[in-house]
Amino acid sequence: MGKAKSAMVFGFASYPSFHSDLVNVLSSRPVQATSRENMSIARVVIKNYRRHRDSTIDLDDKLNIVVGDNECGKSTFLEAIHLALSGQLNGRPIHSEVHPYLFNTQAVKAYIDSIIAKKPIAPPSITIEIYFSNDASLARLKGTNNSRKDDLPGITLSIEYNDEYNSEYATYIAAPDLLRAVPIEYYAVKWRDFAGNDITVRSVPVKPSFIDASTIRNQLGANRYVIDMVKGCLDKKQQADLALSYRMMKDLFLDDANVKAVNAALATRTSGISDKIVSVSLDTSSRTGWESGVVPHLNDIPMPLVGKGEQNSVKIKLAMESAEESHLLLIEEPENHLSFSNLNILIKSISDRKADRQLIITTHSSFVLNKLGVDSVLLFSNGKSITLKALTADTHDYFIKLPGHETLRMILAARAILVEGPSDELIVQKAFHAKHRKMPLEMGVDVITVNSLAFKRFLEIATLLGTEVDVVTDNDGNVSQLKAKYDDYLGAKAKSNIRIQFDEDEDTPTLEPQLLRANDRATLNKILGTSFGSDDQLLKYMQSNKTECALKFFETNIDWNVPGYIAHAITK
Repeated sequence: MGKAKSAMVFGFASYPSFHSDLVNVLSSRPVQATSRENMSIARVVIKNYRRHRDSTIDLDDKLNIVVGDNECGKSTFLEAIHLALSGQLNGRPIHSEVHPYLFNTQAVKAYIDSIIAKKPIAPPSITIEIYFSNDASLARLKGTNNSRKDDLPGITLSIEYNDEYNSEYATYIAAPDLLRAVPIEYYAVKWRDFAGNDITVRSVPVKPSFIDASTIRNQLGANRYVIDMVKGCLDKKQQADLALSYRMMKDLFLDDANVKAVNAALATRTSGISDKIVSVSLDTSSRTGWESGVVPHLNDIPMPLVGKGEQNSVKIKLAMESAEESHLLLIEEPENHLSFSNLNILIKSISDRKADRQLIITTHSSFVLNKLGVDSVLLFSNGKSITLKALTADTHDYFIKLPGHETLRMILAARAILVEGPSDELIVQKAFHAKHRKMPLEMGVDVITVNSLAFKRFLEIATLLGTEVDVVTDNDGNVSQLKAKYDDYLGAKAKSNIRIQFDEDEDTPTLEPQLLRANDRATLNKILGTSFGSDDQLLKYMQSNKTECALKFFETNIDWNVPGYIAHAITK
């Protein structure tokens, strides 16, 4: 939670004095360590479901961190897993939630185009296959009724055309110009195991919990988890006593002198409303039991009134508390609205409560990425997933310890330019803008400052992902040593997506002499607002004020020449 000493209480909005009793009950609740068999998901295959045209994602049996750009299918991935395991979408049975927009737009377009071209193809189907670990306890689900023909335990949820409607369907497609979407009226939901048997939710041994704090509404959603938690630690007699106490509190409302006065006044003034006496009271029917009046409080402040970061943190913890019997945790972007320190507390809580369960978590936070493990990353890009487990041990350890967000920037970049320091970054940014009239990020290029000793570690990621990368580096007066360092990326070993940009003139070993060589002294004096009479004096000044001088280059409207090795990096 946001503050280490925050106290959570659960009370009735009108009777805060009741808080202490529930606090005592909840604080005494033991954290149960549920014994679970090896019921993890090994692979997920998704076809034609929203962003996923044809995706195959292999999973670790413990931890999976899903990262990727916006709209790349991360949330849809979690949603698809939960749907296939629970048969529910948006909290309702999938049978009542099928609509045209569940289908992949590319698949729908190909289908409609084929009808218009009078070369019809079959209506697209949605298929979500869950391949479980090959464990003996799951033998009844084992078979080869899956797209890969693997003899493994698993289940398939499909939304497919029902050929019982063939005659109606033929009439439907007879007017192709009117087609705009798949004809879901002719579709059926089928849920089977890999042995070929129809199943229900009771047939699925792996129980998921899908936790997305951003969709848990402040009061109703949080209350649902609170009620589950309260009911879980009260026996039937305690629940009955609680319900009785709550109803008695409502009865006290009518005995209040002010309420009696209001009702007396209403009795004399409401003859035009009804022929019966109108009064005000509290609803004591069964639909408004104590469950509807419980409000979580943090330090005696109602939860809906505390900060959003605190709310999200509490909701996630409550959700995990109520999901102790689940085998699989699906958590959507836990970092929302949280500072690094509070996020650290939340991530530790998630790690502690995860126990032996499989965890799939989506994130945009490099902090979460580094804390939980780079080797558990699943990069989502263009409907594909790529793992970073192939990183060397040293590189893995480096990224685990790396502060900041450079790791995630590198993973998400479509193209990156790696530079040695802030002065190099400013010069590259300005040179890029001068050439393209746009800043790098506007064209999908991320300029990332990296210690030159770590360049090769970042290039390991680029090699795995096929990311376009230019390394802009000084020669430091020793070109042969530089070439030896990057031998795997130069000459015959060069990779098409990775380019090492440097100048071979050892007399200009770093950025500042490179700028001086590319521009005359008069131009540089004008840009920097100086009046040095010799190149040596000017160069000494630039080397002593690297970032300040680079900022002058970045801000100036005066034209200046870009050193060749930098020009090569910004060309593509």
